[in-house]
Amino acid sequence: MRIRSRNLSGVSGIVCFSLLIWSVFLFCGPVANAAPFGAPASFADLVDSVKGSVVNISTTQTLKENPMQQFTGPNSPFKDFFGEEFKHFFGDIPQGQLKTHALGSGFIISEDGLILTNNHVVEKADEIRIKTLDGNEYEAKVVGRDPKTDIALIQIKVKGKLPKPAKLGDSEAIRVGDWVIAVGNPFGLGNTVTSGIISAKGRVIGAGQYDDFLQTDAAINPGNSGGPLFTMSGEVVGINTAIVAQGQGIGFATPINMAKEILDQLKTGKVIRGWLGIMIQDITPELAESFGTTAAKGVIVADVVAGSPAEKSGLKRGDIVQTLNGKPVENANQLSRSVAAMAPETKAAIDVIRDGKPVTVKLTIGTMPEEAEHKKGAAPSTESALGITVQNLTPEMAQKFGVDEKEGGVVITELAAGSPAAEAKLRPGDLIEEVNRQKIQNIRDWKQAIEKMKKGEPLLLLVKRGANTFYVAIKAARE
Repeated sequence: MRIRSRNLSGVSGIVCFSLLIWSVFLFCGPVANAAPFGAPASFADLVDSVKGSVVNISTTQTLKENPMQQFTGPNSPFKDFFGEEFKHFFGDIPQGQLKTHALGSGFIISEDGLILTNNHVVEKADEIRIKTLDGNEYEAKVVGRDPKTDIALIQIKVKGKLPKPAKLGDSEAIRVGDWVIAVGNPFGLGNTVTSGIISAKGRVIGAGQYDDFLQTDAAINPGNSGGPLFTMSGEVVGINTAIVAQGQGIGFATPINMAKEILDQLKTGKVIRGWLGIMIQDITPELAESFGTTAAKGVIVADVVAGSPAEKSGLKRGDIVQTLNGKPVENANQLSRSVAAMAPETKAAIDVIRDGKPVTVKLTIGTMPEEAEHKKGAAPSTESALGITVQNLTPEMAQKFGVDEKEGGVVITELAAGSPAAEAKLRPGDLIEEVNRQKIQNIRDWKQAIEKMKKGEPLLLLVKRGANTFYVAIKAARE
């Protein structure tokens, strides 16, 4: 009887609990419709206050030659195929120039018609047209572009009164988890609003050396590029730039502070950056051990450009940069961005670890030169226990792999699958210039260096790949 009594009590409890749940559902609505914790009940007031500043951008690019010309031209081997019978079914094939069209977004930042957007939205455009929320259309011209950060400034000739410009916020102050909304022109659909949060900061996605993206799960689609990412206070915190096509809820925005840093220069039509003249890479535990340091953060100077501010100041290959003007250097991207943001002729102090000892280097920031074309492009070979086959550097090998034959060293021609060298991401064509900080001129030097390896000892290689120089630390037992 006791067992039955407990069963009946359990059933009564279940019934009461079910009635309670149904009461909540009936009076409060479905739980699934409740706003997430901390979310505003509605974004409508915020959208009303900012949407006027967002514009749709349509561009036209004129291709000098129709892509079909190669098939229909008088010298084409396919011209007979694209003859009268083809035209009978498909019509005439346009000749000469061909115009292509693209869509994007932007946002007004001043009453005189200045608009921020992405560089890739307007860089190849012959014509740029802007449409505002009130339906007015304008022709726009490019004021300044910066391909390195994918930011562009364009301007329209104001007629009447423009919508209220957007307020530029502080992307440093935004926190992971803060709510944001994206407004733009996805797929040409016009003023479209999506919401989400800041998913991460400081993302490096391989877009360039100044990668520092905000990641958001607010939906961003083709056509959103150049549009604003707003905070809950109605300030622009980012410029919507990229998406992960194979993912969901992974979008990236350029921090607005990056745009603010170069805005005055964009207005002049040209962006000038600071320059040190060093090639750098992040430090790793393996590299730290090879350099005999316990430093967990910082960047290693892999090479110094001849005649650069770095060389004139005494910075050396192998220096481990710890601070720039007293601020800790976390990684190579951060150092690149910090130096680039400094005005040329600015005085700077860099703290480095050199041969295990702290050294302070004082220098004057230079002007970043225009990107030059990289020089294009080593005899007997030898294979080591590292899984590397190398050859002496010859003029032919130098041309093939894009290195300077005057460099000296040995060129990797083969890598054994699964070898320590392959796991270290070395590649055929890499030029090995140093082994354990000692210059390597040829295979003889290479063999002598490898023979000195001790079991379990890390091997530090200085590698040149095209125009880039970097260190690689490999651990391997001698065979």
